[in-house]
Amino acid sequence: YGGAIRPVRPADLPALRAVIEATALFPADLLDGMLAGHLSGEADEEIWLTDDADGPVAVAYCAPERMTQGTWNLYLIAVHPARQSEGRGAALIWEVERLVVARGAHQMLVETSGLPEFQRIRDFYPRCGFAAEALIRDFYRRGEDKVVFRKVLALADPASR
Repeated sequence: YGGAIRPVRPADLPALRAVIEATALFPADLLDGMLAGHLSGEADEEIWLTDDADGPVAVAYCAPERMTQGTWNLYLIAVHPARQSEGRGAALIWEVERLVVARGAHQMLVETSGLPEFQRIRDFYPRCGFAAEALIRDFYRRGEDKVVFRKVLALADPASR
């Protein structure tokens, strides 16, 4: 694998925008607003990580699911296409998992599109221990379903908290 996972810093924004643009998951200009609370310290419950391989090449964002106890949502995970299939996405997920378990999480959710071009992503999550949990038809728009995956997490040893 050979990367260095660390928290996202303000200087990472240009490189992370490039990751988002390359993956075409959503408009890259939305990233600034998504990261604003984290970078200002106002959203300290959020987890934003990057994989730094001579600069950020991947990003993960996870936060507690509102109105739940111990459920976290992996809202974003993206690896630059030139750096995919190197174990970076899995390494980011494992680090997110370690961090959320230390915060009392017992499960993590992640969602993606049901469109055919997202099949590779839907195949990735089970390799990281997620199981398909729900399908919501026509969620994003007519003809585009939302597929929700769930992973049950091993609870941290209470003595380690």
